[in-house]
Amino acid sequence: MYSNMEECLLDLEKNGHLVRIKEEVDPYLEMAAIHLKVYETNGPALLFENVKGSKFRAVSNLFGTMERSKFIFRQTWQAAENIIALRNDPMKALRSPLKQVGNGMAALKALPAKKSTGLPVTAQEIKITDLPLIQSWPMDGGAFVTLPQVYSEDPEKPGIMNSNLGMYRIQLTGNEYEMNKEVGLHYQIHRGIGVHQEKANRMGVPLKVSCFIGGPPAHTLSAVMPLPEGMSELTFAGLLGGRRFQHSYIDGYCISNDADFVITGEIHPGETKPEGPFGDHLGYYSLIHPFPVMKVHKVYAKPNAIWPFTVVGRPPQEDTSFGALIHELTGDAVRQEIPGVKEVHAVDAAGVHPLLFAIGSERYTPYQPVKQPTEILTIANRILGTGQLSLAKFLFITAEDQQPITTHDEEAFLRYILERIDLRRDIHFYTNTTIDTLDYSGTGLNSGSKVVFAAYGDKKRELCTEVPEALKEIRSYGNARLVMPGVVALQAPSFTDYKVEQQELQQLCDALREKGELADCPMIILCDDSTFMSANLKNFLWATFTRSNPSHDIYGVNSYYEFKHWACDTVIIDARIKPHHAPPLIPDPTVEKNIERFFVKGAVLGGWM
Repeated sequence: MYSNMEECLLDLEKNGHLVRIKEEVDPYLEMAAIHLKVYETNGPALLFENVKGSKFRAVSNLFGTMERSKFIFRQTWQAAENIIALRNDPMKALRSPLKQVGNGMAALKALPAKKSTGLPVTAQEIKITDLPLIQSWPMDGGAFVTLPQVYSEDPEKPGIMNSNLGMYRIQLTGNEYEMNKEVGLHYQIHRGIGVHQEKANRMGVPLKVSCFIGGPPAHTLSAVMPLPEGMSELTFAGLLGGRRFQHSYIDGYCISNDADFVITGEIHPGETKPEGPFGDHLGYYSLIHPFPVMKVHKVYAKPNAIWPFTVVGRPPQEDTSFGALIHELTGDAVRQEIPGVKEVHAVDAAGVHPLLFAIGSERYTPYQPVKQPTEILTIANRILGTGQLSLAKFLFITAEDQQPITTHDEEAFLRYILERIDLRRDIHFYTNTTIDTLDYSGTGLNSGSKVVFAAYGDKKRELCTEVPEALKEIRSYGNARLVMPGVVALQAPSFTDYKVEQQELQQLCDALREKGELADCPMIILCDDSTFMSANLKNFLWATFTRSNPSHDIYGVNSYYEFKHWACDTVIIDARIKPHHAPPLIPDPTVEKNIERFFVKGAVLGGWM
């Protein structure tokens, strides 16, 4: 149990989980590039002791491996898991009340504690320009806080028990922000802080916001936890940290006494400024859009404060560990929330939000003349209407029949679906709806479509294990490559616009219909580079599902509509890069060369290449 960040880092170092970098490192691209290389090798946490332009140290890769993450919370993990399980299933307390007494006491001891004296974080008042201004990618709009804990309270019911703690990125420099006086906040309106802002706007008052950086690692993880209804992030922080969340109020702003840094300020109704670009977790830049601007009130730092950061990019990255931790801690939460669900897996390789795999139950089928998706269609609607899961574009869902399956063996799960799906019955579209703010494959910001591939029943086909002859030597399309059984990547000319491509794709579908022989190939992926697409499963999952909008980019051989239902014999997904897509994240080659000095034999990171 750690009372601050320094204690955690000393413990990690003592146990071989941390390396100190004493040489000066540039926060402009260099620190991020070093982090990425170390993360790729499952390397240690990195303590940068000499950050160019700042007197403060910085740490990254703190949660870079599950082993290290579990080590950090080794003393409190079980208690936190027990409490969450109890909140997800209150009947446990009634079934075995004596066993739950300890859990109840642990939760009570984790409640936030107000303390108004001896606040180390307010020891010095600083400016934004004093911070380690870390920029991760060449086209980023400036420096960002990538591991913030953003705190706000309900304007109608103020107080710490009606607060929200979330991880919403903060832009510190660049664009039109007035240096040291303004920062940008990026968040979706359905998030907790968005609800608070909407209420403040309606009341015509500014929303007070406090941004905590650092402190015990439990505080950082709490900011990203999807907690059961009624459990506050700050109570969970106390539970996981083994120590109450210590706070106070200064100038009307909540202060985390254990944080390394605190930025306080106000969001005024209707005030926005351009925020971005930012290299994001889908593997592309999120572009410039108007987002709320926070007027900076004060910035605090404790003595010897340490600035934690991470680097966001094409998965897997450090936030993958966050997802794995959350999955272990929340356990059966989704099963409690959505009856009939056995598993929901947000596929990390596809950027989490674009692609979901799910297993439900099929209790309706005993009353059906044939095995077919019925209950899982109801479950699919529930999944796509639940919290962060509602951001998904593609949902593949099935139910166990005569053999056990899991969503986490991604290739085996897709094979199971493709072997059983009836393409004339089992594809269901949702058009003109919402998608992730960070996903630029749709028709506009937050706008796009969704599709459900639901399969259940007996095996309908053997999947091809070689490229079918029908996909060879097609005019304008070539280099057909097998991605996995039943899925073939076909290289196509560069995308121009949808009017032209609809005609071109119809001609392709007509040509394939005439060739025939595609019964064992239910899915074709059109792409810019079929060698890349087929190189490994991760490339296929990433490029296909981040570069396609279901309503606009799904075509079919022998497709037709019947009573408003779309059907086909073979699905074609156009996963080419379109002109409206955001650019992918590409490291700066000069910076990559410059940081080689840290990885040569005998250098501080020489053993991690």
